[in-house]
Amino acid sequence: MQKSTIQFLLINCLLALVLVSCGSVTKNYAPKKLDKTSCQVPYFSDSKSDYVYKTNITVYGHELSGIFIAKKINDTTHRVVFTTEFGNKLLDFEISEKTFKVNSIVSELDRKILINTLTDDFRLLLKKEYLIQEQFENESDNIYKAADGDRDNYLFISKKDQKLQKVVNASKTKEKITITFTLENDIFAKKVVILHHNIKLKIELNYFKPE
Repeated sequence: MQKSTIQFLLINCLLALVLVSCGSVTKNYAPKKLDKTSCQVPYFSDSKSDYVYKTNITVYGHELSGIFIAKKINDTTHRVVFTTEFGNKLLDFEISEKTFKVNSIVSELDRKILINTLTDDFRLLLKKEYLIQEQFENESDNIYKAADGDRDNYLFISKKDQKLQKVVNASKTKEKITITFTLENDIFAKKVVILHHNIKLKIELNYFKPE
């Protein structure tokens, strides 16, 4: 990986913060009587598994590729490592819902604004339980609303197979982050896409199966 590529990624992330998106989050959803008060997410929950994905990060059409590894190290915390495709470590985080620790990070990525963005993304991706407050529906999904600080998370669970397909993190009026899951089975996602709506950042994870 060339140093200039990483620097370009950082510059675009900084510039992108001035962009916003608008619209009511629930305008196309119909209210529904609440049928559960919590929702468990199984996709990164097995402490015996290393979750390894080929990763592609796109910012303003410029791409950064590597390997994403997540490991549940105790009941509350995951360790997240991002390396180049040649195995050189770029960052190493430990993250829970309330704590965050940087074990190591290359100097080109050591910027507060980028670290905060990745922290939000990883925390949302690895969250294991949501406490539900409201429920909506559309034609294909039951949609559960859970508070998340000054934002809310909307969980889209398929009516057909009762699987979590998507999580939308939003303010009261704007969608901020959407995570979509393509499932291998009930407890494993073979593909994950993290899409930002207020900055032009997309992270795509594709399961890496060793030969």
